Amino acid sequence: MSRTKIQAVTPGSPAHGAGIRVGETLAAINGHPIVDVLDYKYYSYDPELELTLTGEDGRRQVTLSKDVGEDLGLTFETYLMDRARSCANQCVFCFVDQMPRGMRDTLYFKDDDARLSFLMGNYITLTNLSKRELQRICDLHISPINISVHATDPEVRRVLLGNRKRGGECLAIMKDFAQAGIVMNCQIVACPGLNDGAVLQQSMEDLAALYPQVKSVSVVPVGLTKYRQGLYPLRPYTPEEARAVVAQVEAFGEKCLQEQGSRIFWCSDEFYLQGDLPLPEDEFYEEYTQLENGVGMLRLLAVELHGACLGAPENIPVEPFSIATGVAAAPFLREIIDRAAEKCHTKLDYQIYPVINRFFGETITVAGLLTGQDLLAQLKGKALGSRVLLAQNTLRHGETVFLDDMTLDQLSQGLGVPVIPVEQDGFALFEAIFGV
Repeated sequence: MSRTKIQAVTPGSPAHGAGIRVGETLAAINGHPIVDVLDYKYYSYDPELELTLTGEDGRRQVTLSKDVGEDLGLTFETYLMDRARSCANQCVFCFVDQMPRGMRDTLYFKDDDARLSFLMGNYITLTNLSKRELQRICDLHISPINISVHATDPEVRRVLLGNRKRGGECLAIMKDFAQAGIVMNCQIVACPGLNDGAVLQQSMEDLAALYPQVKSVSVVPVGLTKYRQGLYPLRPYTPEEARAVVAQVEAFGEKCLQEQGSRIFWCSDEFYLQGDLPLPEDEFYEEYTQLENGVGMLRLLAVELHGACLGAPENIPVEPFSIATGVAAAPFLREIIDRAAEKCHTKLDYQIYPVINRFFGETITVAGLLTGQDLLAQLKGKALGSRVLLAQNTLRHGETVFLDDMTLDQLSQGLGVPVIPVEQDGFALFEAIFGV
């Protein structure tokens, strides 16, 4: 079946008004062949379109008018109108390789698809793109694009990605993207002794030279589970090493700020927590570009929670409650909640439970990788109050299922109180706690 075959036409949409039918195949828009979702999104943006369709009655042309950027209202077999492209690398730090057996199949798929980078913000390594696809990114001006750099030194990157053939091409491709005006957000997964120290310094200097097309770079510590038998020997950062990485990145970021007007480089919250360092203040993070990589996430939460307190009523009656979170963020979370309660002159009766990650291993300390079974085992029998608040990102996106397939309802039933997922947003946290 052609992946550009139309599966549904939204009633009232431009496509519906033009008489486009389910079962027809979208061959071209304004003479441009449609291969996948990038072609479809790009060429359907204009207000005046001529669509080439094929079906049982042969080939036909349909013209239509719509607003600039308005969706046509067509649904295809898959969102990408193609198969998602899997990763061609064997990264030494790959989290998928560190997961136990027996989990749902989708968790073992290694995505490395440029289309998902543009459309959904996924990070890609650039190692599985043909020359034609790289050129198409430039021609269509697919921007911004998110790139997993890890190291700009070609040999180090080949080792990190486990890809001798194409692992070292990254910087050259990024220079071409910069020439084409493509904006890039980058990440570096830092591994002790591999791509930190002098290698990290070179990477930062190389990437800073591409500013402003390289808009932001996050430096995050490698995440290591207990399932690493037979994998590359890696270890977590010590607190002293974490502090050294933060100092190095902050120093270079300050230099960039003075010379180029932006820090460009930021360490993730996890590096600060591992080094037992205070988180920077709000203005340090500029536009919070790297939130999805955990850069400034906790600081923004604190800023939003403080904002929610402004103008809020005092002495709000709040039933006892509890919060379950990862080990790393628990102290900071208690600090900002106590500050909010003081601001609202409200006495809170609550507990914060740092949940140890037995499922993946105790070196995993973030809330987003907690499982239902760990939550149930460590919270059952505790003083939970009227409800348990939990970060929304512990659940599968758009669903109420944890990584281990336990459902939110099952956890609530097991604990005997409602478990309420809360978005990573200070205003949502304020509402969940204070009910206003």
